[in-house]
Amino acid sequence: MSLTSDPPVRPPAETGPADARAADDHAALKVVPLRHPWRWVAVVTTAVLLAQFLNGLVTNPGWEWDIFARFITTETILHAVWITLQLTFYGTVIGFALGIVLAFMRMSHSPFLKAVSYAYIWAFRSIPLIVQLLFWFNLAYLYKELRFGIPFGPGFFSFDTMNLVGAMSAAVLGLALHQAAYAAEIVRGGILAVDSGQSEAAAALGIPRLRQLRRIVLPQAMRSILPNAANEIISLFKGTSIVSVMAIGELFYQVQVVYGRNGRVVPLLMVATAWYILLTSVLSVLQYYVERHYAKGAVR
Repeated sequence: MSLTSDPPVRPPAETGPADARAADDHAALKVVPLRHPWRWVAVVTTAVLLAQFLNGLVTNPGWEWDIFARFITTETILHAVWITLQLTFYGTVIGFALGIVLAFMRMSHSPFLKAVSYAYIWAFRSIPLIVQLLFWFNLAYLYKELRFGIPFGPGFFSFDTMNLVGAMSAAVLGLALHQAAYAAEIVRGGILAVDSGQSEAAAALGIPRLRQLRRIVLPQAMRSILPNAANEIISLFKGTSIVSVMAIGELFYQVQVVYGRNGRVVPLLMVATAWYILLTSVLSVLQYYVERHYAKGAVR
C-alpha cells in the first residue's frame, strides 16, 4: 500500500498597500489621444485646392471638352497611339536585351569586355537622345554607301544607304540603343544587390554558373531591377514624343498636326495627356503584379 499526497497549494499572493495605491493611481490617469492638428489642416487645404481645380476643369470653357470628346477616339489618334506603343515595345525589348549583355560584360573578368561595355554606356548616356535620333535619321547623308571587304583595302560588295534606315527604323534604333545604356546599369545594380554568398554556396554545391544566374541570382535580383526598369519603360513611353522631330506620326506629333489645322491647342493637348495617363496607369498596374510575383517568399 502506497500513500500519495496532493501537491501543496500555495496561497494567493497578497497585495500590499503600495500595489493597491499604484493601481488606484493608474486608474485615475486620464488618457488623452495624440492629436495631429496640422495634419488636418493639410488635408483640408488639399481638398479645397483639388475642389477648385476640378471646378475649373468643369466650368472653364477654355478646356473645350466637346472638342476633346470628338477627337479622343478618332481613327487618327488611335493609329498614333498604336505607333507610340510600337516604339515603346521595340525600344524596351531591344534595349533591355542589349542592356543585359552589356551588364554581364561590365561584370566579367575580361578587361576588354569591361572596357567595351563601359565605353558604350558612357557614350550613349553622354549624347542627348535627340542628337542620336537625328544621327540615325541622317545616316545616308554621312555614309552614301556601306562597303564590305578587306579593311582599308578593296571591297567585295556594297549597297546604297539611302533606303537602308527609314524614319521608323531610325527611331527604334535610336530609342533602343539609348535605352540599352540605362538598362545595363539597372541590371548590373540588381545583380550586385544579391549577396555574393548565394553564388558561393551554389558553386560549392557544384551548380553550373549559368544555372546559378538563372535560378538563384536573377530571381532575387528582379526585386531590385523591376522598380527601376518599370520607371525606365514609362519614361521611354512618354519619351517617344521626341521622335516628332523626325515627322513620325506618333501621338504627340499627330496631336500637333491636328491642332495646327483647327487651332484647338488646349483640347488636343488634353487628348494626348489623357492617353499618356491611361497607358501609364496600365503599365503601373502591370508593374505591381510583376513585383508581387517576384516578392513571393520575401515579404508577407
